[in-house]
Amino acid sequence: VSFMSNQKQQKPTLTGQRFKTRKRDEKERFDPAQFQESIVQGLNQSGTDLEAVAKFLDSSGAKLDYRRYAETLFDILVAGGMLAPGGTLADDVTRTEFCLFTAQEDLETMQAYAQVFNKLIRRYKYLEKGFEEEIKKLLLFLKGFTESERNKLAMLTGILLGNGNISASILGSLFNENLVKEGVSSAFAVKLFKSWINEKDINSVAASLRKVGMDNRLMELFPANKRSCDHFSKYFTDAGLKELSDFARNQQSIGARKELQKDLQEQMSRGDSFKEIIAYVREEMKKSDISEQTMIGIVWTSVMSSVEWNKKEELVTEQAIKHLKQYSPLLKAFTSQGLSELTLLLKIQEYCYDNIHFMKAFQKIVVLLYKADVLSEEAVLKWYSDAHLAKGKSVFLEQMKKFVAWLKNAEEESESEEEEDDEEAD
Repeated sequence: VSFMSNQKQQKPTLTGQRFKTRKRDEKERFDPAQFQESIVQGLNQSGTDLEAVAKFLDSSGAKLDYRRYAETLFDILVAGGMLAPGGTLADDVTRTEFCLFTAQEDLETMQAYAQVFNKLIRRYKYLEKGFEEEIKKLLLFLKGFTESERNKLAMLTGILLGNGNISASILGSLFNENLVKEGVSSAFAVKLFKSWINEKDINSVAASLRKVGMDNRLMELFPANKRSCDHFSKYFTDAGLKELSDFARNQQSIGARKELQKDLQEQMSRGDSFKEIIAYVREEMKKSDISEQTMIGIVWTSVMSSVEWNKKEELVTEQAIKHLKQYSPLLKAFTSQGLSELTLLLKIQEYCYDNIHFMKAFQKIVVLLYKADVLSEEAVLKWYSDAHLAKGKSVFLEQMKKFVAWLKNAEEESESEEEEDDEEAD
């Protein structure tokens, strides 16, 4: 009997505990009002002293639930109060006059604000993701803000991108159709990129854009009917961002070259005649303004990519010679200038160095292309004396020693023969 009564006594305490937990969950419903009061009060006390703001935010994190109310926190710091959808401040919200949108519109003040966010996020790491989401949201709300507010937000965003506080993927918000159509995106981008380049430089900006695949999407800042390289270039150059225009042009030509290489490989695998391929390539060179030096690099890469190479070193040389013999007319068509020949030699050197099985094939490839009239002796001698790359140079120069000696010898002999002919003529 005592055993039974023990069990009975235990049961209610178990369910009681469970019930208590449920009640606590219920009570903790999302209620930012109290949180908002605390933040607004703290900002009002700190006023325009951003050092004090940073200290207040640092200490409040221990008392207030930043994790839960991250969006509320960032809304207040940027706009002074909680934002309604579209970017307006709701009438009945508690607000502060001390926020980013009421601050002075200059780079120095924005840099000081960026420091406030930087310190806050470094102190409370878990806010990182929420902060990036906030910036994405604010960019979508741009039409709800005044021009001055947009300018401040653009400067701040550029500085934050430069500091690495947020990723360049946030730019995706600017491709929103409504913002693009009304020219809001492109105007905002000017201010943003100016402050970003001012923090870093164009190379750093380019690297960040590439990292998240934004480097090829900048044209989307404009409506479809204005999405051309020329329009982009003129717009940003006129706005004082020639570096960005040049970067976009370069991206476009890289894109065009990649496309061209893909097309070339397809034509080769289809077995199109060299005559057709050459005509097509010449047309593309004209259209995309590609020089012969650049072109020979593309042709070489396409020729070498159009075949499955043997994994055995002793067999790959033979395979390469056979393959290049077949394609030498194609290489010859794009080495009419000495510089193009040198470019090709450097490409061959690089290829043989990067693909370890080809290390011993270098000299044989060069001799083959010399015999096929693709490479001239001037180009080979120039490469040998001072135009080679550092990559594997000791190996390749050693391989070429005898052939170069033979070339020099042949050159001297032909010169002395010419002299003899001249003497006989006299």
